[in-house]
Amino acid sequence: MSFAVRLVNFLNRQALHDVATTRQFEHHLQHGLPEHSLMARAGLAVARLALAIAPHAQRIWIAAGTGNNGGDGIVAAMHLQRWGKQPLMSWLGKPDQAPADTRLAYQTALDAGVAFGAGPPTHFDLCIDALLGIGSQLREPAGLMADWMHQINTCGAPVLAVDVPSGLQADTGAASRCHVKATHTLSLLTLKPGLFTGQGRDLAGTVWLDDLRQDQSDPSAPPPLPPSAWLAGRPLKTSRAHASHKGSFGDVAVVGGARGMSGAALLAASAALHGGAGRVFVSLLDEQPLRLDTVQPELMFRDLDTLPLETMSVVCGCGGGDAIAAQLPVILKSAKHLVIDADGLNAIAQFAPLQALLAERGRQQHATILTPHPLEAARLLACSAADIQTNRMAAAQQLARRFACTVVLKGSGTVIAEADVVPVINPTGNARLATGGTGDVLAGLIGARLAAGLHTFDAACQAVYQHGSAADQWPQDQALTASRLAQALKA
Repeated sequence: MSFAVRLVNFLNRQALHDVATTRQFEHHLQHGLPEHSLMARAGLAVARLALAIAPHAQRIWIAAGTGNNGGDGIVAAMHLQRWGKQPLMSWLGKPDQAPADTRLAYQTALDAGVAFGAGPPTHFDLCIDALLGIGSQLREPAGLMADWMHQINTCGAPVLAVDVPSGLQADTGAASRCHVKATHTLSLLTLKPGLFTGQGRDLAGTVWLDDLRQDQSDPSAPPPLPPSAWLAGRPLKTSRAHASHKGSFGDVAVVGGARGMSGAALLAASAALHGGAGRVFVSLLDEQPLRLDTVQPELMFRDLDTLPLETMSVVCGCGGGDAIAAQLPVILKSAKHLVIDADGLNAIAQFAPLQALLAERGRQQHATILTPHPLEAARLLACSAADIQTNRMAAAQQLARRFACTVVLKGSGTVIAEADVVPVINPTGNARLATGGTGDVLAGLIGARLAAGLHTFDAACQAVYQHGSAADQWPQDQALTASRLAQALKA
């Protein structure tokens, strides 16, 4: 591509590549190009995007590190200088210690008249963060670099990060305590998983891609490399056949709602109903359960022992409290399809026999989806929530392998994982989902997708995307509540 492409409204999945694979891509591409060409292309791409996002900016501060990311920033400064802008260059490197490409970029920028200063200018219209890029490690930035990061984050001007915001881990989305928060990020060569999960979504801003090929027929293009993850695309729209009936879209049974927590089960049931399930049954664990929801009379209330679980998609655990543990053995053994959420996950984490039943269910290849948030995932893996957030994809994959099931690790950039399958990161959703009950809604929606006949992995990916997309489209002047979110879902 000769210019950056903004990443919005995907219909197809987008490949994400970790640092190791990106290095392979870079090596292949460099092998077919003249010396110094790749940095020249990268710097030009940065300069062109800087003009696109801030066309009226005159004074542009480029904060550059000692490596190739800094070299990309120096090349960008040279182009901006030639185009009549006032690039103000702060470089942590030294010419005699710099890599060859960066050393050449430095001399070319000097020849073009770029001003190199000892620190940040007093005022500027745009900042380019070229400090660390994918070379960033979780060691805490210190000294002058940390000072410059603070200046970037408090400058009030737009910030364009080169490849990834400094301090953000490209592979995981974890960030050091000192990091850059960008308004835009230009990912070079490949898209990096860390831009779309964990802290990445908050720090990267709008993400753009330039793969540094001149065009798709570029003879220097490397062979396709296997992705480390996929960025989920919008599900294709499907229409229901006229000759359909309620049996065509399956039955969902929601089991949960212990005393004082019936609302969680009803939210999951509502989501399954509005998400297109043919019939929705509710089995509440309260000693005196509801027998009718007058707001949603379509929901059918039944005792658990009367339900043919072997023919149903079961959503288990929403508001289940301690009572759910006693019901899990029969559910794990009997349910045709199973979504385990909330207290169901906590019970499994607490009792080894339930873990054994879950693993056995996986060995028998019964469709099972776990939907933990980071703390629930931590309980299942006997670690801390911080450990989970350090590498969300690895945690989700570990759970999927351990229990031979599909895992939906919720959070910013929800991760969907399955053993021996490339994980998927979901790009939809926002902080408005941080309210009680929205996780129950997601569980119910997944149940509806399973009841309709989708494979577990596809059911999870589609439901997570739709759930987040509904929040993204929510009217700004209206509060998002879980009950209204459930009612906004469409089959």
